Amino acid sequence: MNNIETPPAVLPVVHGPVSSLAHFPLGATLLSEGGIHFGVYSKHAEQVELCLYDVAKPSREIGRVQMVRDMNDVWRVVVPGIGVGALYGFRVHGEWKPQWGWWFNPRKLLVDPYAKAIQGSHEWDPLMQNLSPKQGPDWQNHGRNAMKSVVVDDAFDWQGVKPPGRPWEETMIYELHVRGFTKSHPDVPSELRGTYAGLAHPASVQYLKEIGVTAVQLLPVHQHLDDGFLLAKDLTNYWGYNSMGFFAPHPEYAMAKDPQELVNEFKTMVRDMHREGIEVILDVVYNHTAEGDENGPLIFLRGIDNPSYYLLNGDRRTVNYTGTGNTVNAASSPALRLIMDSLRYWVQEMHVDGFRFDLGATLGRNGDRFNRDAAFFLAISQDPVLNKVKMIAEPWDIGPDGYQVGGFPKPWHELNGRYRDSVRKYWCGDANSTAAFAKRLCGSQDIFGPGGRGPLASVNFITSHDGFTLRDLWTYNGKHNAANGENNNDGDNNNHSWNAGIEGETEDVAINALRRKLTRAMLATTLCSVGVPFINAGDERWRTQKGNNNAYCQDNEISWMDWGPSKDAESLVAFMKDMAAFRRSHPALRRAKYFSGAVDAATGSRDIAWFNLHGLPMTQESWHDPQTQFFAGLYGPTTAGEVPMMLLFNGSAEDVIFPLPEGDVWELVFDTTLEPSFVAGEPSPVTDTIVSAARGVACLRMKSAGSTP
Repeated sequence: MNNIETPPAVLPVVHGPVSSLAHFPLGATLLSEGGIHFGVYSKHAEQVELCLYDVAKPSREIGRVQMVRDMNDVWRVVVPGIGVGALYGFRVHGEWKPQWGWWFNPRKLLVDPYAKAIQGSHEWDPLMQNLSPKQGPDWQNHGRNAMKSVVVDDAFDWQGVKPPGRPWEETMIYELHVRGFTKSHPDVPSELRGTYAGLAHPASVQYLKEIGVTAVQLLPVHQHLDDGFLLAKDLTNYWGYNSMGFFAPHPEYAMAKDPQELVNEFKTMVRDMHREGIEVILDVVYNHTAEGDENGPLIFLRGIDNPSYYLLNGDRRTVNYTGTGNTVNAASSPALRLIMDSLRYWVQEMHVDGFRFDLGATLGRNGDRFNRDAAFFLAISQDPVLNKVKMIAEPWDIGPDGYQVGGFPKPWHELNGRYRDSVRKYWCGDANSTAAFAKRLCGSQDIFGPGGRGPLASVNFITSHDGFTLRDLWTYNGKHNAANGENNNDGDNNNHSWNAGIEGETEDVAINALRRKLTRAMLATTLCSVGVPFINAGDERWRTQKGNNNAYCQDNEISWMDWGPSKDAESLVAFMKDMAAFRRSHPALRRAKYFSGAVDAATGSRDIAWFNLHGLPMTQESWHDPQTQFFAGLYGPTTAGEVPMMLLFNGSAEDVIFPLPEGDVWELVFDTTLEPSFVAGEPSPVTDTIVSAARGVACLRMKSAGSTP
């Protein structure tokens, strides 16, 4: 223990009964009369010390204060004479009893779980480790080099800009990485690229508006840790699913270096997005932390009170339902309070509009079982702040009964993994895929209807950050993840992809044309589906990851948005713009209720009618015929002023000559097998029949009616 630092002089504190401080929240609170209140929860600790560090020299400890436990196991203290910018951390004393799940080690300086900014290297350091090579406690002091919590001021000038408050019917989500989106953007100043400020730059915002985006979903922006095993391979935790600060924005994504200015930069980004009508949704990781299992680093929760925050098994070891080594126990009061306080902070102080919950099924577990009445879901439903913002679940984890698509309660919306799989199978030409495809197209009533939720509960995605890009979906039959340094053993092997005849990139003109055609069919499917459309950034720009379907560690051109000039990219962007405008102009695609097939009394038309390739009504047998790969949907108007439209889906390799309803006159709106796909100028009338080209989606708009049912 010779390397233990000599504690500095004990600082003065404001004396008085600790009960008088009970109204203060956890974390660091600036007091109007000066000074700061600090609070941290630990039921099993025996002593907690607040350590203050020199702002000018963060490695130097300048003061240490003994905190006092209140009757609710919150350790509190008020320190006068300090303010915004103060650096601090906790040393938590208690017994080292792994058999009880206690891992207290006061030699390790711990981050405040409520820290609103964190200063210092976010890379793994051997001194973070709690276990020595002999599996005993590591008594090396980590105070000098440890990350420090920073006190920030919540005040910010929002300039009167309010959140857009877009209804789900109008929402189109665009998933992006803050760093990757602008890292190579030629119209964003070089010093802003890859930052919150770069994302808010007019060149970025204008592009998002042009392609129809109403909400950006940001890959994790909570402070995260870069794992040692990745650093050893000269890689990083690029995606950021390794949280160690649920209130603090990740500093690597900021132009600002000062912690206070970092927070303000994030707020400015949100404000500028809102000014242009774009909502900001955060991908949040509350299911696990960067501390891993018992062999991982000691950063915050494990050292503060391991049993209060993590789900433990009968041997008092962390349960791994997340694939990361630990599972946050959202059913425990301290962990639930931390999560709820964090969510409210991001809404009330940072003004974000919603959240996408990574491995959301984990948060619904009471012990080892998923429960739609879990404490977390009940807390969200009754919270007056959080029940008004967008809540999206990734509805699965790797634990028992972990696949919970359709299993979440109101008011949750879910990433519909069955939509992704059904749509991919259909366009790959799989047999017996048409009926499931049509169900997904109509809002997945079979999935969400039984729980009393409408079609907008379905967030319809075909690709996301996790997996192939849309271009790679039609370029590779198998994953190509060698760059990750795991011998291609990482990433999903079940991709439902097709390389169109050649594995990888090719100069073959016909194959490349087919790949682009299938990509347009996929985008059209997404934007013509009932539910909430979700686009993976770059799919509309023909972006490739060279077959890497798990680029979590690739902070380079593999993951970054490609803004380079490209005829194919420009063509696809133009198609995306047209498809987004088409969706906005057709309320039938943005409906909040499921189709019934019944005649609408207000319009005199059926809301939907289905036809086979002979122009006859689809039957149960034809939907489930393995050979059925074509169908047409006649969409009735939702208001008296609208006209019917027809969508033709041909997933086969052959053209279909489709007979139109007798006497009707139609005009072509778009055909995804054509490039460009949307008709320019005055369209020619279409009667009698239309050729539905192979592997494409076509749309007709009625010009005059004959005997349409």
